[in-house]
Amino acid sequence: MTRLLEHLQTRRAAGRKLLVPYLMAGVPEPGAFAEALAAVSGSADAIEVGLPFSDPLMDGPVIASAGERALRNGIGPRAALDLVKDVPDGETPRVVMTYYNPIHRVGEAEFCRRAVAAGITGLIVPDLPLEESGPLRAAASAEGLAWIPLVAPTSSPKRVEALAATCTGFVYAVSSLGVTGVRASLSERAAAVTERCRAATDLPVLVGIGVSTSVHAVEATRTADGVVIGSAVVSAVIEEGVAAAVSFLQGVRRALDEAGGGATGAGGPAGS
Repeated sequence: MTRLLEHLQTRRAAGRKLLVPYLMAGVPEPGAFAEALAAVSGSADAIEVGLPFSDPLMDGPVIASAGERALRNGIGPRAALDLVKDVPDGETPRVVMTYYNPIHRVGEAEFCRRAVAAGITGLIVPDLPLEESGPLRAAASAEGLAWIPLVAPTSSPKRVEALAATCTGFVYAVSSLGVTGVRASLSERAAAVTERCRAATDLPVLVGIGVSTSVHAVEATRTADGVVIGSAVVSAVIEEGVAAAVSFLQGVRRALDEAGGGATGAGGPAGS
């Protein structure tokens, strides 16, 4: 069992809904990123760190702009990992969201070694198809990195089973089609994709893409084990400062704790 999965399983077993905020490495500024990363850890069960990349296919306006901001400040994928490495991780695991090109450029095994050296515990690679992910998954496994597959709302039950079978961290249930971004309401597809994931695995299932408020988070965790919140956090960091992002996440944490109940992780056969 990977460190990330053990951590999330323990918290889920205690009845806690999981909260995973997203930060773009190097934002709001390279010198202030350490403060942001340390600060959001207080309400988080894990943290997703985006590596800046020039062609972010899945990123909406907020996160794409944040990545451009980091790149203009000289923070590319390698420098991003160095920034993460400089911040003690404490008890909150960190996972990396990156596109495949930066991994291919340095080599899969080498990238995984660098990620582990930076304190990373898991990988999310949204543009790498399942059928082509085997070598990277093997390299990640060799270093103890958890693999976090994304499941689209249009994925068939058979496809969901295949994706969930690769999971060694958590299953990322994508609530809506399209790129990341703040949305007024949680997609009506969120519950359906969560249920398909639950039918395929008893590993933690977290809903992401379009989870923008405490209300969305509570709604999503009626069926899911937790949520990933990206654009709303990044927007708060850039527009209002780290303290505002922390306050927002504390509000989400309180709402999840007060709501209680919901999914406890019961599901079908283990996916890995």
